[in-house]
Amino acid sequence: MPPVEFMRLYESRTGAHDLDGTLALIADDAVYLFSDGSSHVGKAAIAKVLASNFNSIIDETYAIRDLSWLATSGDIAACVYTFHWSGTIDGRPASGNGRGTSVLKRNGDGWLVVHEHLSKGGL
Repeated sequence: MPPVEFMRLYESRTGAHDLDGTLALIADDAVYLFSDGSSHVGKAAIAKVLASNFNSIIDETYAIRDLSWLATSGDIAACVYTFHWSGTIDGRPASGNGRGTSVLKRNGDGWLVVHEHLSKGGL
């Protein structure tokens, strides 16, 4: 699967709040940096924060847009994008957006996210 298709799968599983499916796309030693300034190192820490986010946001719509590839090779790929989400938190409408950077590494015939950095603002 090409990296662009992998990112669409990642977007789909994340948007569906498919925790197990999303975690299957993340490397065990991945590092995630979120727009709130928090950092999450390793799949266990990432699983914990994703589960919390998925449980907090009801009826979420999540989209990755403006995907731009900075580098691709047979073993590594890096992209930047904008992300947008909306849903309900504590019974009230909520939404957000920002910039994302993802670094992927080859894992057998597929890819895994080894790094994700989300920040506020757009490209």
